[in-house]
Amino acid sequence: MLYTLSVLVDDKPGVLDRVAAVFRRRKFNIESLTVGHTDHVGLSRMTIVVDGEEQDVERITHYLYKLVNVIFVENLTVRPMVSRDLAMVKVNASPEKRAEILNMVNVFRAHVVDITPTAMIAEITGDSEKIESFVEVLKPMGIIEMVRTGAVAMARGDEPMFTNGNGHKN
Repeated sequence: MLYTLSVLVDDKPGVLDRVAAVFRRRKFNIESLTVGHTDHVGLSRMTIVVDGEEQDVERITHYLYKLVNVIFVENLTVRPMVSRDLAMVKVNASPEKRAEILNMVNVFRAHVVDITPTAMIAEITGDSEKIESFVEVLKPMGIIEMVRTGAVAMARGDEPMFTNGNGHKN
């Protein structure tokens, strides 16, 4: 089963390497890992999607807390959450195929972000299933290149991921 972990960390050099090493040492394959700044200076948030068993994910969470720069870990899999991925797909777009490709872009609510006489780059945001479906319908056109961000996720509702000991929202 795929599990989505949200990890709040200090924004310092080497933190990503230490977090990834926890998974590597326990022979976990990280399916997706994204890192970005938060609304608080000095803090970053990692979204890690990993395939495993529940007890293994609980064990990994315990090991993550042993790292000095890890502030908070949340298993979003067990909560209502919103998860999104971004992909850019460069596809062959000869004049004969262009209208068909634009129709697919519109159906999937994607956007054309670049166009040349022979190629087009479409950007799509959504859950992984939506992106995989979009890629599948573009394959017959001839995908030249593709890049994906990996998942970013948040629990639904109005509560922050973490509150400090004083009850202040972080």
